[in-house]
Amino acid sequence: MLAKSATLYFGPWYRRSPFFKATLRAGCTAYDIYNHMYLPGYYDDPETEYKLLNEGVVLWDVGVERTVQVSGPDADTLIDRITCRDLTKCAVKQGKYMLVTAPDGGIVNDPVLLHPEPNVWWMQLADSDAGLYALGVAAQSGLDVEVSYPDVHPVQVQGPLSAKALEKLVGPAVYDLKYYWCDRFDVRGIPVVISRTGWTAIPGFEVNLLDGARGDDLWDAIVEAGDEFGLRPTAPSEARRIEAGIFNYGSDMRLTDTPFHVMGLERLVEEQPQDYVGKDALERIRREGVDRKLVGIELLGSELRAEMSEYWNAYEDGHKIGYLTDAIWSPGLEKNIGYVWVPIRLAEPGNRLDVETEDGDHIEGITAAIPFVDPRKERPAGSLTSTS
Repeated sequence: MLAKSATLYFGPWYRRSPFFKATLRAGCTAYDIYNHMYLPGYYDDPETEYKLLNEGVVLWDVGVERTVQVSGPDADTLIDRITCRDLTKCAVKQGKYMLVTAPDGGIVNDPVLLHPEPNVWWMQLADSDAGLYALGVAAQSGLDVEVSYPDVHPVQVQGPLSAKALEKLVGPAVYDLKYYWCDRFDVRGIPVVISRTGWTAIPGFEVNLLDGARGDDLWDAIVEAGDEFGLRPTAPSEARRIEAGIFNYGSDMRLTDTPFHVMGLERLVEEQPQDYVGKDALERIRREGVDRKLVGIELLGSELRAEMSEYWNAYEDGHKIGYLTDAIWSPGLEKNIGYVWVPIRLAEPGNRLDVETEDGDHIEGITAAIPFVDPRKERPAGSLTSTS
């Protein structure tokens, strides 16, 4: 499934986060390309990293979540114009999971949105050039607004011991952060904005560095603070994000897919009086329905030993009816899980499919609801306990 001998050549044509050299020193052995940047892929065995994430605390370089800033007197108006979410009640220092929408209702990107100060919004992007899209909308809007790429670079500190590690750096105020809220802090003279967000649906934080020249300093400070709690640099966990129903834009869904095509994203097309790009199309699709859907799937049989390197076809009665975008062994659930595109008639949980792997093997699959665990997000949104 995965190539046994392959090399990713490091060249100047891809960007490096301020933490890139630190990840090399920490032993990262494989990288991916995401938003034209190097994303750490592996340090250790994925199951070891999964256990560290679920039971302790880990540090991820996610500088690839390129931050696009929308600022100026009309910033609120522009950000409202490019999303199907109703942001009129999004307070300063609050965040939202956001969908950027195209005129036909397609998903341009699904960033985490932060509102760190009045008239300033940060979209922390998934893997697409949504910053250029925002620039285009702004250029045609006549609004007094600026779209830019600020000096903002996130790392994630994730896991049940993440708050204890960050308390060593910023004090007990870290426990005051509510789920999907943010605030400004100082880490040994390094300016940061910390948000209670992450790609895990486990208690955790994103630490946004506001001075790209201080990447090594911030990384080392977090590693030192987390040492007594067993903190380790690891890569983002595919198994955990699929368990939690978190999607990977560009792989699971694309510009050709609308929120109504993806299980769970329908809720983000919110009723609102103001106009936005794609509103008419999405209201029509809401009325008429869709003919296909991205849903969960459980794969029976033995443990999958490697991640998918290409899509797997799904069949019903010998006829191809869809494809899997992701499939992986879940150590926590002790079964193989993933996502599959199917006709709407097969979107309900419990439908049996025949799945063909890239090696030509056949596995029985059963459609399932998303997320596979904690649908109310009680774990990441729950109370944090201070050590002081």
